[in-house]
Amino acid sequence: MSEIIFSDANFESEVIKHKGLVLVDFFADWCGPCKMMAPVIEKMAEEFSGKMKIGKLNVDNNPNISMKFEIQSIPTLIFFKDGEMVDKLIGYQSEEVLRRKIDELSK
Repeated sequence: MSEIIFSDANFESEVIKHKGLVLVDFFADWCGPCKMMAPVIEKMAEEFSGKMKIGKLNVDNNPNISMKFEIQSIPTLIFFKDGEMVDKLIGYQSEEVLRRKIDELSK
């Protein structure tokens, strides 16, 4: 497991203050599409290890960050670049979609 577990406590230091690209998967344990998304996120986290941060944030355990970014549907994937939100995808996303998005945002 090379994805990072983000939380209300570490979000500022791990995401907002990070220079570079970060992908945060907002999920919940009870969410079916989130369970489908999990292996894709794990694979991408391993593949892009060292190039960008990829991790998960449990919306049930971290209400402050979830409210701040107005998470209403899960899974929601938010891309941050140098601490700024640059893109948001809602619902299950394929590996191909994520690759294209990472490629586009890495430029």
